[in-house]
Amino acid sequence: MLHIGVNLGFGNLHADLSDQQMYAGEVRIAELADRLGFDSLWAVEHHFDDYAMCPDNVVLLAHLAGRTRNIRLGTGAVILPWNDPLRVAEKMIMLDILSGGRALFGMGRGLSRKEYAPFRIPMDESRARFDEAAAMITEALETGYIEGAGPFYPQPRTRLRPEPCGSFRGRLYCVAGSPDSVTSCATLGASLMSIVTRPVADLMPVYRSYREQYLARHGTTPPPISLNVNMYCHEDGATAADRAQRYIAAFFASNVEHYEMAGEHFARTAGYERYAELAAGLRAAGLEKAAGAYAASALWGTPAQIVEQLTGIAEVLGDFELIVLPSFGGMPYQQAERSLELFAKEVMPQARELAGRTGELTG
Repeated sequence: MLHIGVNLGFGNLHADLSDQQMYAGEVRIAELADRLGFDSLWAVEHHFDDYAMCPDNVVLLAHLAGRTRNIRLGTGAVILPWNDPLRVAEKMIMLDILSGGRALFGMGRGLSRKEYAPFRIPMDESRARFDEAAAMITEALETGYIEGAGPFYPQPRTRLRPEPCGSFRGRLYCVAGSPDSVTSCATLGASLMSIVTRPVADLMPVYRSYREQYLARHGTTPPPISLNVNMYCHEDGATAADRAQRYIAAFFASNVEHYEMAGEHFARTAGYERYAELAAGLRAAGLEKAAGAYAASALWGTPAQIVEQLTGIAEVLGDFELIVLPSFGGMPYQQAERSLELFAKEVMPQARELAGRTGELTG
């Protein structure tokens, strides 16, 4: 069956909510996702901005482990250059134990200089820091020992206690979009988690590269690509269109501002060449056109319309995992909860049957 999860965004773009109230709303979404039978629950790591504010997603997921029963708990993602590898490995082991083996470990390297600067870490070190840390952590999660001889995280061999309670193979994810991130993801044997900002058909070169590199590296079929998308579902198509467009536009604007996506600094930052190209394209096309393309990549509409969208994705991509973001752009939590409930009732049963499709890559 198609794996379907929920992502918690922790953005406070609401006009009248305190951060405490926003946190309460996100926790309600998490508990609802568990009751509705979603497969996984993901939490971001972001700092210093209304765009998203979950500075320690492992701490959050440990809290949610005690408030949920069955749903798997994933970091989407731990930004490795901002965290000590030893501490990441320790905390993921603890989360896995406390949750009864429900932990999923997602990694990323970060994109916002607004977050890098307060951590006093140069962005142009992000690729080297990620690769060094990821290798150390993934090995530690398997063996219970961590060590490293790299320039950023020199680490004497150390036994971790508590020790891992189970293998993380099949439970590793990397957020990846740039060519070097895709290569790192395939090398680690991790599932590719894609933040969908354009229609899936436009992202096929990225997905094809990952699958080819994974097969060449490991000699086995790669795991399904995990698509992370905004989602709004309503019984009335006009209402769905109005609300989705409004809140997606607000979310997109906050995304552009947080990451400075139209900025020229990417061209001067090693490892972010792809984003320099995207920023140049964004400046040339204009924000309005880019916002329209982003909205077109999201899932929104009536249940039947969303099923049709997902069927179209499966026909192009083949087997995939789906992670929906139900609360974004200042949408009232009551609306987000109702959308998630309707999706679970009317869309999820049909969407699960899309698993195992061949798609254009392997057909």
